[in-house]
Amino acid sequence: MALSPLQKARYEYSPKLPGMLRNGIADICVKEGAPTQSVADQDRIKALFPNTYGKKEVTFEKGKNTAAPKKQVVGVILSGGQAPGGHNVICGLYDAVKATDKDNVLLGFKGGPSGLIEDDYIEFDDAFIDAYRNTGGFDIIGSGRTKLETEEQFEIVTKVAEKHGLTAIVIIGGDDSNTNAAVLAEYMAAHNTGVQVIGCPKTIDGDLKNEDIEISFGFDTATKTYSELIGNIERDANSAKKYWHFVKVMGRSASHVALECALETQPNICLIGEEVAAKKMSLSQIADQIADSVAKRAANGDNFGVAIIPEGIVEFVPEFSMLIGEINELLAGENTAKFNALSTWEDKYAFIKAGLTDEAMSVFEVLPQGIQQQLFLERDPHGNVQVSLIESEKLFSAMVKEKLAKMKEAGTYKGKFSAQHHFFGYEGRCAFPSNFDADYCYSLGYNAFMLIQYGYTGYLSKVSNLSKPAEEWIAGGMPISKMFNMERRNGKDKPVIRKALVELDGKPFKYFEERRAAWAVETAYTYPGAIQYYGPSEVCDITTKTLALEKG
Repeated sequence: MALSPLQKARYEYSPKLPGMLRNGIADICVKEGAPTQSVADQDRIKALFPNTYGKKEVTFEKGKNTAAPKKQVVGVILSGGQAPGGHNVICGLYDAVKATDKDNVLLGFKGGPSGLIEDDYIEFDDAFIDAYRNTGGFDIIGSGRTKLETEEQFEIVTKVAEKHGLTAIVIIGGDDSNTNAAVLAEYMAAHNTGVQVIGCPKTIDGDLKNEDIEISFGFDTATKTYSELIGNIERDANSAKKYWHFVKVMGRSASHVALECALETQPNICLIGEEVAAKKMSLSQIADQIADSVAKRAANGDNFGVAIIPEGIVEFVPEFSMLIGEINELLAGENTAKFNALSTWEDKYAFIKAGLTDEAMSVFEVLPQGIQQQLFLERDPHGNVQVSLIESEKLFSAMVKEKLAKMKEAGTYKGKFSAQHHFFGYEGRCAFPSNFDADYCYSLGYNAFMLIQYGYTGYLSKVSNLSKPAEEWIAGGMPISKMFNMERRNGKDKPVIRKALVELDGKPFKYFEERRAAWAVETAYTYPGAIQYYGPSEVCDITTKTLALEKG
C-alpha cells in the first residue's frame, strides 16, 4: 500500500507521556486516594454494583512497582463511533503490555463488542501495531454498537475469556460503552472469573466530561478539523461577500462541538442548544435572532455571514421536542405500516393532521415541506424520529429567508440574502489525530495497563492536568460507578453515565456570550488553519479553547 509522506512521518512520531509514566514500568507505583460514590442515587447504584462500587481513586507516581508479577493476556475492543486517537490507545496499551513482559499478549477483538461474543480476534505483534501508530480511524480492528448488557452475553464473554486465558478486557468507548464496561466488570467480579475490565473515555461530542475527565479523546482533533473548514468558509464568505453559510456540526445531545468551533472561528451566529432549552426559545425566536444579524450586517453593506448550528438543536427547542414526542406516539405500533402504505404526501399530511394535537400541528405547519417529510424518515431501533437526519441548517435558513421577506415589505431590511448549507460530521471522526490527541490517547492506553497490572477493575483510565505540557499530566484511574446516576431508558430505570451538557455559567460559554453580540454584526472571523504536527509547541501542541478557558 502506498503511503503519503505525512503518514510515513506520523508512524515515527513518539507520543509524549505524563512524567510519572516515563520512568519505566518497574519504577511506577500507585497511590490510593479516598473512596468514591456515584454522582446521584447512591443507595440504588451501590445495590447494583456491590463488588465494584465505592472503590478508591488512584494516582500513579514515581516509585518501586509493587504489582505481583503474572502473565497478562489482555483483550481490547473499540466501541461506538470513530474518534481520532483510538489507534494510539491500543498502541499505548500494547507497548505497556510488552514492556512489562515480552511474553504478555494483547488480543484485538474485531467489530466492537460483537467481536468478543463471536470470538473474532487478532493477536497483535510489533509489525501490525507499527502500521497504525498516530493514525486516525478505527480500522485497526473496526468498531460496532452492540451493547454488552444481558446475562447471556456475559456468559458468552466469560467463556471466550476462559478460552484465551484473558486476565483483562479494555473497552474504548463513550458513555454507553463505559456503562457497559462497568456492568461487565461487576459481572466478572461477582462470578470470580479473575477478569478485570477497564474503560477509556472516547467521544468527539465532548459530552463524556466531568471533574475527573477533563476532555474525552477525539474532541480536540475533530473540533480542530471542523474549525479549519469553518475558517476556510469564513475566508470565502469574506472574499465573495454574497452568501450566508449555515454550518451544522456534530453533537446531538450537547453543543460542545459547536461552542468550541465558535471560540476557534468567531462566526456571526452560533446556536447553543442548552441555552435554547434554558430560555425555552421557539423556532421563530431562533430565526429572529439570525435574521437580526443578517439585517444589521446588510445595513453595513455586508450581505454575507456564517452561522454554526449543533446537530441536535431542534431537540432543545421545547415546542419541537413536543412535536417529536407526538409523532413518535402517532407512529407507534401498527400505525407506521399504515402511514407508509399511503402513496401521496397529501394523504400522509391528512393522516398527520388527524393524529396530532392542535398545538403540535401549529408547529408542524410552519416547517418547510422538506423538513416535514424528514420527520417521517426511517425510525431508529426504538421507533423514534432520527433527529440527526433533520437538516436543521436548511430549516433555519428557510425560516430566516421568510422573515427577511417580511422585513423587506416593512422597509426594515434592504439587503440580499442567499444561503449555502454544510454539514461537518464524518469529516472529523477519523482525521489524523492532533499531537494532543496522539499524546493523550497513547497515555490513556499505557495508563490502562498500569491499572490492570495493579489489579483494578471497573475503573476508567484517567489522565488529567491536560491544559499543561504533557510532562505535567497526572495519570491514574477512577471507578466508573462514580459517574453513574439512574435514568429512565426504554421504560426501565438503568444506571448510566450522566451526559455532560454545556454549562451556561461555565467560562467557555461566558467568554462566548460576552463577545457574540459584536461578532453578530462585525466581520471578526479567525482562521485556525490546518492542524500542525511539526514546529513550535505553542502551535503544534495547543489544546482546545474550551479546555484552556476551563482550566485557565
